[in-house]
Amino acid sequence: MLKTLSDSVAAGVLIAIGGCDFLACDNRYNGAGLFSVALLCICYMDYYLFTGKIGFWPVDASLRNTGRLLLGLAGNLATVFLLGLVVRYALPELARNGSEIFTAKLSQSVGQTAVRAAFCGVLMYLSVQIFREKRTPIGILFCIPVFILSGFEHSIADMFYFGTSGLSDLRTVTFFAAVIFGNAAGSLLLPMLGKIGGKGKK
Repeated sequence: MLKTLSDSVAAGVLIAIGGCDFLACDNRYNGAGLFSVALLCICYMDYYLFTGKIGFWPVDASLRNTGRLLLGLAGNLATVFLLGLVVRYALPELARNGSEIFTAKLSQSVGQTAVRAAFCGVLMYLSVQIFREKRTPIGILFCIPVFILSGFEHSIADMFYFGTSGLSDLRTVTFFAAVIFGNAAGSLLLPMLGKIGGKGKK
């Protein structure tokens, strides 16, 4: 459990760095492409990112592994939120961009947020599965920019933007509940369909 916590903090650091890069780029296409560096490093270093792990939960649905997922999620969220506050202090220009992004996200309905998060979950599962099975980063290099440019929601990245925003709004509670649920549901969709079709991946 201690390793899960430390690895989830490391993953959160990398997601925060990727978020900084996206906020710093005037060209959103460049920012989306460079954000994939975060997941590349997470996969090669085998750090613990909830959205990269939840899709493989059916392989080991034990109470211990479920606890690790929840601990990893908590470590990811706490780390990026705190680093968002740090960025708000040290890099106010990036924080302004983050505030604009997160304010726009809160205008979505819960249903819209959940659907966007589910699509992100599908792409997160595919990027990690392709990396694991084929030992190639190509899934990451394509799937990550696609989910960002499509406006899909990633719970850990969104928590970073929330940290930079300085907002205090009760809508954030339902927003993050919808994003986490959607990310999990989308990540589980393809492996569950694979099991039904007799093509489940280990």
